[in-house]
Amino acid sequence: MVEITAALVKSLREKTGAGMMDCKKALTENGGHMEASVDWLRSQGLAAAAKKAGRAASEGLVGIASNGTKGAVVELNVETDFVARNESFQDFVESLVQIALAGDGDVEALKAADHPAGENVTEQLTQLISTIGENMDLRRSAVLEVENGVVSTYVHNAMKPGLGKIGVLVALESTADAIAVGALGKQIAMHVAASSPLALTRDDVDADDLERERNILIEQARDSGKPEEIIEKMVEGRLRKYYEEICLLEQTYVIDTDNNVEKAVESAAKEIGAPVSIKGFVRFALGEGVEKEEDFATEVAAVAGGS
Repeated sequence: MVEITAALVKSLREKTGAGMMDCKKALTENGGHMEASVDWLRSQGLAAAAKKAGRAASEGLVGIASNGTKGAVVELNVETDFVARNESFQDFVESLVQIALAGDGDVEALKAADHPAGENVTEQLTQLISTIGENMDLRRSAVLEVENGVVSTYVHNAMKPGLGKIGVLVALESTADAIAVGALGKQIAMHVAASSPLALTRDDVDADDLERERNILIEQARDSGKPEEIIEKMVEGRLRKYYEEICLLEQTYVIDTDNNVEKAVESAAKEIGAPVSIKGFVRFALGEGVEKEEDFATEVAAVAGGS
């Protein structure tokens, strides 16, 4: 009989996408023979996950949770919105958020973390893919934490508490009453969901993005035919507008449009009775950046209709 080594189990797992324990059982049942073990897993419905891996997963859920001073957000993608409404899928996302809350936001560490149902997160996800029959992807996770203050959460288009299409964390540092700080944080999180800031302050703006924007503005200004010294002033003015659009503290506050977010926080701090500062935020919108598969029949019909 062939020895069932860890390398053999790993090889079978890579071939089938089945869980480690299932691969070990398959090899044991089939005397260590690889192809027979693959067939055994397929007969048990445990190799199905591997067949799903190439399919686009752009639906799913964003899950979010906070324990007060620490918050976590995860995104689990799946192929169809129908599955996102499945209770087992939702339960799994909820379990992921709680595991993420104990971590540091690294998605690879989350995938390798122990799962309360047994094995690790990746193994449990593979089992869920086999059971439900659609490809899934634990795409990203993030964590925010403060020493004194509150990490507030907000979910837009919520299917149930803590699960929806857009999830936001906002970390507020303050020694003021936690309930009052948390209420302010919830309002700011709602603003973040609506306004999609890219950075907290000007210093946080990505240098490459800023350089790209500056070059675009320079080219636009030169089209006016004005002298270089005037162009420079035009560009600086337009960059100020750019910062106001993408930096959270400079954005017009959606709840009080007479102020920007920074001034609104300063005003709220006076009412609360202690300084409040925004230490960070995270905004996950479901499927952003994921290329969705087009329906081939629909695409053909559209082309035919336009010819």
